[in-house]
Amino acid sequence: MQAGESMSLERIQAFLETSDEVEFKAGNKEDLYEWVNQTLGRLDYRKLKRSGRGLVRRYVAKMTGLSRAQATRLLGMYMRGEKMQPKPYRRRRFAERYTRADAELLATVDEAHDTISGPATRKLLQRAHYDFQDAQYTRLAELSVAQLYRMRKSRAYRQRLTKYQPTRPSKITIGERRRPEPNGQPGYLRVDTVHQGDQDGIKGVYHINAVDEVTQWEVVGAAAQISEAWLIPVLEAMLAQFPFRIQGFHSDNGSEFINHTVAALLNKLLIEQTKSRPRRSNDNGLVESKNGAVVRKHMGYTHIAAAHAEEMEVFYERYLNPYLNFHRPCGVPEEVINAKGKVKRVYRWYATPWEILRQLPDLAKCLKDGVTIQDLERRAKAHPDTAAAAEMQQAKAKLFASIQKKKTA
Repeated sequence: MQAGESMSLERIQAFLETSDEVEFKAGNKEDLYEWVNQTLGRLDYRKLKRSGRGLVRRYVAKMTGLSRAQATRLLGMYMRGEKMQPKPYRRRRFAERYTRADAELLATVDEAHDTISGPATRKLLQRAHYDFQDAQYTRLAELSVAQLYRMRKSRAYRQRLTKYQPTRPSKITIGERRRPEPNGQPGYLRVDTVHQGDQDGIKGVYHINAVDEVTQWEVVGAAAQISEAWLIPVLEAMLAQFPFRIQGFHSDNGSEFINHTVAALLNKLLIEQTKSRPRRSNDNGLVESKNGAVVRKHMGYTHIAAAHAEEMEVFYERYLNPYLNFHRPCGVPEEVINAKGKVKRVYRWYATPWEILRQLPDLAKCLKDGVTIQDLERRAKAHPDTAAAAEMQQAKAKLFASIQKKKTA
């Protein structure tokens, strides 16, 4: 920069006319303001005429890189005799309405009442001021609920009162809490697990039981563990054994079924997933009754090691599941309303799941691709009921003999 004392107005005008394409940028604000102050003093800015002041303003704006408005502001400050210096940065802050004492008083109230909800606490503050004429609650009586919650996060409040809460379980959005409504259509499964118990630190096998609500078509599987890696292949094999398309998958709230892996499998197969509601013990009552009447009846209650899950799965798929669905009759409930208006279930018709399925209208539309009514009828007629039951019992005896042999080896 050239000193203002060696620059006349004529030279400044010549400089401005020859430097139209040249741009300057301001550096340190303190040095900039000092240069402007010295330049205006050397040029005796107060005694200049209007045209001269305009020329000096253009010169100051050019040399500092300031805008016209900024240069005009600086020149105005010089004319008023104010000192030109950078203003310290001050963050915009709202005026404090509530004091530290207010936050501590709120903490005292919360401590006495075990930190109840915001609206209820606000009512307490209002009662303290208006009903009991306590002057220290004057400001807090006008406290909004939103400001109350913000004050609870302040440092003064937390120094006076700190509440620790254990981690709350997060809500799982997998599955909808409701009872399925099949409306007489097959494909709505009720699923549950039966554990064969632990012994001497050895985990027992897990039975997976799936029952169709309408036809009572039942498929049982076995898994060594109920973790996702073990359960998914068993579920895929079980779903493949149902002759009709699966529409719904209902279970309790156990993590073996309510997890992202099972949800992804069901979404891939376009199967709706639901789960039992709280305090509704009958939501999954059908499969729980089958747990005792089928799984426990055939597998018993004694410990069976998880290592036998694979051979049990073979037994289920080849012998037990065909017997259950083609040769074992089960009661079909019929709802009857008595004279008092109470709904009661009576069992007048007993039939195999295949016979119940065969009675449904438009059965062919419900079957999976590649499955025909003729194929299912052929499987049902392949063996008499008692012969099929005897074959299943023989296979079960061999299974338990193998388990006992490995256990004593």
